[in-house]
Amino acid sequence: MLGSTHGTFTNDLRARVVACGEPPLTAVHGTITAPGDRDVSGRPLHAPVPDLDRFFRPRSVAVVGASDAEGRPSTGITRQLIAWAERVGARAHPVHPTRTTVFGLGCSPSVGALAATLAEPVDLAVLLVADPLPVVEELAEAKVRFAVAFASGFAETGQDGAEAQERLAAAVRRSGIRLLGPNTNLNAFERFREDLDGPAIALITQSGHQGRPVHTLQELGVRLSHWAPTGNEADLETADFLSYFSQLPEVGAIACYVEGLKDGRAFLLAADRAARRGVPVVAVKVGRTETGARTAASHTGKLTGADQVVDAAMRQFGVIRVDGLDELQDTATLLARARKPVADGVVVYSISGGTGAHFADLATAAGLTLPTLSEGKQAELHQWIPPYLHVANPVDNGGHPVGDRRGRKIIDAILADSSVGVLICPITGPFPPMSDRLAQDLVDAAEATDKLVCVVWGSPVGTEAAYRETLLGSSRVATFRTFSNCIGAVKAYLDHHRFTTAYRSPFDEAPRTPSPSFRKARALMRPGRQLSEHAAKQLLRAYGIRVPREQLVTSAAAAVRAAGLVGYPVVMKASGTRLAHKSELGLVKVGLTSASQVRDAYRELTDIARYEGVDLDGVLVCQMVGRGVEMVVGVTRDPLFGPTVTVGLGGVLVEVLNDTAVRVPPFGEPQARDMLGELRGRALLDGVRGAPPADVDALVEVVLRVQRMALELDGDLAELDINPLMVLPRGQGAVALDALAVCR
Repeated sequence: MLGSTHGTFTNDLRARVVACGEPPLTAVHGTITAPGDRDVSGRPLHAPVPDLDRFFRPRSVAVVGASDAEGRPSTGITRQLIAWAERVGARAHPVHPTRTTVFGLGCSPSVGALAATLAEPVDLAVLLVADPLPVVEELAEAKVRFAVAFASGFAETGQDGAEAQERLAAAVRRSGIRLLGPNTNLNAFERFREDLDGPAIALITQSGHQGRPVHTLQELGVRLSHWAPTGNEADLETADFLSYFSQLPEVGAIACYVEGLKDGRAFLLAADRAARRGVPVVAVKVGRTETGARTAASHTGKLTGADQVVDAAMRQFGVIRVDGLDELQDTATLLARARKPVADGVVVYSISGGTGAHFADLATAAGLTLPTLSEGKQAELHQWIPPYLHVANPVDNGGHPVGDRRGRKIIDAILADSSVGVLICPITGPFPPMSDRLAQDLVDAAEATDKLVCVVWGSPVGTEAAYRETLLGSSRVATFRTFSNCIGAVKAYLDHHRFTTAYRSPFDEAPRTPSPSFRKARALMRPGRQLSEHAAKQLLRAYGIRVPREQLVTSAAAAVRAAGLVGYPVVMKASGTRLAHKSELGLVKVGLTSASQVRDAYRELTDIARYEGVDLDGVLVCQMVGRGVEMVVGVTRDPLFGPTVTVGLGGVLVEVLNDTAVRVPPFGEPQARDMLGELRGRALLDGVRGAPPADVDALVEVVLRVQRMALELDGDLAELDINPLMVLPRGQGAVALDALAVCR
């Protein structure tokens, strides 16, 4: 954990907030909005930014249902809200129909009565009532800007609760107020330490309890600025707070605990805004397993989404996904406070060869780069380290040099190497006075460099002065308690800065108007029906995706004529609107080389179809395409994110290995190539066992054309499956041998 922010720590946070090539923002009806660009499917291309300043720093707060009667749950909440209002400089106004005072403050019978007596508007109303719905219209009439509903019993309870929540959401939409909740809590009104400086963490959680560990970071000197407990998100949602926090100059990172997303598109737009500004977003997203997804849904009533799609979408927009709350604390803290890296190289420095080797193994396996130090640098280190010890990286000092002036010289020499951006020193246990001297040398060296210095303090006790005072008292050393959290946080740190340095928002390049292919393709769509293979291939051809030469025939004689035109050898396949797995039914014949074989194949295919009760629109006589790498490219609809594009190993391997990668449109060529890099079978495209390299450029082009199709036909296309897409040797292209398309 990074320690106290008191010291010489600086950060270029304000600079990164300003220049990112974003469209200008304007304030409209309490919401900061970007220009109203929409993509070809009519979806927005920029995230609106709610103006939440008066939510977090209101001038006037109405506590509806306030109480000071001992033993009532609302009494403690009222007391906390009054104290919070005083801390943020707001005036708290109790509201209750039968009380004249609450905790010595004058009490109004209604929000309307309160508003009539005030010279200023009520910025925030906190509803301590079981049913917030009847209060919403009253709040609108009083021109209250924000409301918080603590009440439970909504979407988290099932269908009846979901319907009640939708009624509440509809009333909020009509009223024009912004609502946090229902099923939220008091976390937005926690006490935040004001004696800490430096970049802060802003926290978003759907479960208040899950945010406690991050909030407690303040006790270790880590600054927190905001906490948004979103609850069921009938109105304000995770995406709203993500957009708002990302444009605050004091926020160095955003930590999220997400059970489900209300609107996948809104979340990605908000993540895009953070990525444009270089603000790190670190998230725990539950729902990796069916059990986790089911539990999350019962807690907040949200869609958790298919986890592979959620994972890919987050990665696509730079959201750093972690699994544990301890990882969330450590990674968010490091990203909030560490300067931009000057190099990617990581050096492991320890007093034990075993410790260094162990850590280096784990770091290398995680994808960190551990450069071998130059011979000159090794010779320099051997001035202070015995010559029999390994100093190429990891660097083993043998222990004794840390106890005298040599210790600091070694650290400075490592940090002076141009290939080194991060120095990590695992201290597996306290061994005073050597560990105390080592900790102090690391802190002093960190203060004198722009490079990142990390320490893993392995003692489970955590009360040692070297840890509590020296390391946690430093604003420049990142201190961790476990190897894995340190490695994960450092990798996230380096990956984040690589990502944001090269980031170009895919929304900026998303198509605004339909392509010439759209009209041709839409004419082929049949609402609610599956297209035949022949029609699906026409759809592909409309978007410039290559398919084999083929003809659809309805007689044996026509099949023979078609084979002569297509050119032997040919493939013959039954074609119909309800055929998905033709091979399993014996409805595919390959390698036909003569007219007699074609006639026999036609009769056999139609006989099988008749026996199986399959309606055909004809038989396809197709060009036989040469060998290549069989891939699959497809489109499906995710309930959260809409159309998604998948690429993977095709043929029978798609079902056996499930080796696929997915992205949410829009995305550009770099992301399409990244998809291929995620495949376990990627080496097949490079050529193995004497096979020539495949035409990867042609495969990428198909993925991008399919993406365009997914965007333009969003309202018409439910599913597309090109399998196999035969990727031929380099320079020869890619051919869609089969296709299935289902219309919405």
